[in-house]
Order: sequence, then structure tokens, then C-alpha cells
Amino acid sequence: MTEPDLSQERRDLLETLRLHRWFLRSTTEGMSEEQARTRSTVSELTLGGLVKHVAATERGWADFVVHGTESMAPPEDGDYSAWQSEFSLTDDETLADVLARYDAVATRTDELVATVDLDRAWPLPEAPWFEPGATRSARRTFLHIVAETAQHSGHADVIREAIDGHKTMG
Repeated sequence: MTEPDLSQERRDLLETLRLHRWFLRSTTEGMSEEQARTRSTVSELTLGGLVKHVAATERGWADFVVHGTESMAPPEDGDYSAWQSEFSLTDDETLADVLARYDAVATRTDELVATVDLDRAWPLPEAPWFEPGATRSARRTFLHIVAETAQHSGHADVIREAIDGHKTMG
């Protein structure tokens, strides 16, 4: 299926996802491994860690679109610390690794945007940040991925500017 064959809604979703991914990726252009790991603000966030987190988040929501609630089950012991590790590069990860992973995730998500029933909905798992009994459609999930990516692109822009003065968004 070529994109012109897609509905306007699907083309809009794809264009918006790709734009915000580009903003995030562009914050890493020309960065060294050391810079990709640099905490340039008071937060724990780094450029490499943000890309890793956004890729993992997008993958998780794409899994939700396909497999539903079980794919996002919270840890049985209530310990969310493993999810915190998404925000930093491990010693054996590189910026190139997480960018490649992000590309693979984006390709899969784009295929889902083009093919899944956008009205298909699943209950959200029980978690402190979800309203009890709420559901999310594929459409709303893709919009959430856009919002998540846009928010973290802004974070990345601030981090990059603090590292070397480069502004990616203006």
C-alpha cells in the first residue's frame, strides 16, 4: 500500500509522527558519545537516554495497539525501577545503537498506522497514571506517541542547547 492510497487521517498521523521524530533525531546530529551521555541540566536526562526512552515508549504503545492490555502489564511487584533504566545508555550501548533501534521501531509503528483499525480499543492496564477503567483506541494511542515524542523533543532541544549552544527547533 502506498501512502497516497491511505486516508487523509492516516497520512496526517504519519506526517506528524515523522516530523516529531525528525526533531528528536536532529538534536543528536554531530554529537559524540560523550555528549550523548552528558547531563547538561539538573535532570538525569541525556540525549542518548531520551532517544532510548522514546523508542522504548513507542515500541510499548505499538505493542499495545496489536496485543492489548497484557502487553503493558505493570510489574507484579509494583517496582517500576526497570522502566527508569530506559532513560540512560548502558556501557554497552551507543548513540548509533539507540538511533538504529528507534528507526526499526518507527518503521513498525508506521506500518501499523497504515494498516490497523484505528477504532480498535483496549482497556488500559491498572497503573497510577491511568484513570481506572479507561480504554484507548489505536488512533488515540498513535496521538499519544506523537505527544510523547514532541514533549521529549523539546527536552532534547534544551539539553542540546546547554551542551553546545546548538538550537534544533528555533
